[in-house]
Amino acid sequence: MNHKQRHTLHALFAHPVSGNIDPRVVLSLIESLGGEVTHGGHRHVVVRLNGHTHGFHEPHHALSKDEVVALRKFLETAGIDPVRDYPLEAGAA
Repeated sequence: MNHKQRHTLHALFAHPVSGNIDPRVVLSLIESLGGEVTHGGHRHVVVRLNGHTHGFHEPHHALSKDEVVALRKFLETAGIDPVRDYPLEAGAA
């Protein structure tokens, strides 16, 4: 996972909810976590991670706050914890 993906993961879990998250970085992040991204028609995207599935409409610029919350819940259900598994500090574990 690269630096940008790690920061995006933490932004998905930040409070208050961010309305400025690039969906392309989120899709790259999910792939780096071992997930699968499938693009359908009309900008529909289905992501699969650790046996869990989530579908959403990929916006042109930034994810809505509602979609950020939905992705956060999806990642939590898939067992992703950014603080525990992917701390921002390189030396932390």
